[in-house]
Amino acid sequence: MKYIDLNHLIPQLAEKGTWIGRCMVPAKKAHNGIAGPHVVLATKGKVYDLSAHYNSTSELINSKNPVATLKALKDLPKLGNLADILKNSLYFNQNPNLPYLIAPNDIQAIKACGVTFVKSLLERVIEEQAKGDASAAKEIRKTISTSLGKDLSKVVPGSPETKKLKKELQKKGLWSQYLEVGIGKDAEIFTKAQPLSAVGFGAEIGVLKSSKWNNPEPEIVLAVASSGKIIGATLGNDVNLRDYEGRSALLLGEAKDQNGSCAIGPMFRLFDEKFTLDDIKKSNVQFSMEGKDGFTTSGSNNMKEISRAPEDLVAQVIGKNHQYPDGFVLFLGTMFVPTADRNKKGLGFTHKKGDQITISASHLGTLTNWSNTCDNIPKWKFGIGSFTNYILKRNSKKF
Repeated sequence: MKYIDLNHLIPQLAEKGTWIGRCMVPAKKAHNGIAGPHVVLATKGKVYDLSAHYNSTSELINSKNPVATLKALKDLPKLGNLADILKNSLYFNQNPNLPYLIAPNDIQAIKACGVTFVKSLLERVIEEQAKGDASAAKEIRKTISTSLGKDLSKVVPGSPETKKLKKELQKKGLWSQYLEVGIGKDAEIFTKAQPLSAVGFGAEIGVLKSSKWNNPEPEIVLAVASSGKIIGATLGNDVNLRDYEGRSALLLGEAKDQNGSCAIGPMFRLFDEKFTLDDIKKSNVQFSMEGKDGFTTSGSNNMKEISRAPEDLVAQVIGKNHQYPDGFVLFLGTMFVPTADRNKKGLGFTHKKGDQITISASHLGTLTNWSNTCDNIPKWKFGIGSFTNYILKRNSKKF
């Protein structure tokens, strides 16, 4: 297992910035004696309980001025040291009698963008052409990249040049539904997972046992209020089954939404006077993976290379035609798709049990998870009904 430096999972242990998230808190640590997910604030190496003020991170993010409100709160109950809680969040090290981090989002919708980088766009076209067969991808990749790579890197999605390029590619027989959303006026935006289903820092992610070609997708995830205002950001892993989506785009739900297939964390960093959307646009998202078999791979997402501005993607999710009263989180897409052969030559990359996946960015910290099959990780049991019952029970007792 790759060494984990607890002091750098959240930059300088939250010495600077406004960091919020959720902790699963046992009854003996809960100030009203009721175990469950508490909204928390991390600052200067400590984690403080916000549950007396907010039922959910959705409620906090949708409040009038989250950062100013948090600064005004005094005498918050302390749950523990941030480093200790991060350590206890590692699934193999977890003591359920102590607080541990879970995904920072709760009842917000979980949305995601596809093919927002040229490299990932080409890989989606390759998946489609290969019809989910990893062994056919290498030769198709060579053909596609030669024919499209230079052209696509110069195209602004939705521009007049796109129509001309579309006609040219149609003549070559290379036009694709992925090119349509990659360089056309409308972005690919889909529902990644259900509210409350995401796993957090330190948890196992899940891939279908039947999938033979799958990969992690390291991305920045925006926290968006019901007004459409972008409030903050975190990191995410948009786990993807390439063989399923490659067989048919209509299998997107199978390819994207399985038990443990969505990881978000470690915490939301809210925008303030020292951290803004411009910092996100300049970010470099680093990715590394280390398998028990000794296989390693790494890469990065340079957000300067994204084909659509984050605010434009948000505007395509929410507006007069579609509202999200609890807000939403939005995966911005990835340019990194691992292609190095792992098992046999020509079969490319796929996950194995126990892979350690690390996603990091200087402003947002580090999200680390381990891979397993969907049927061998904890089942998702805490949904909207459980959350509602928990809030009713918790709020019936005074703090």
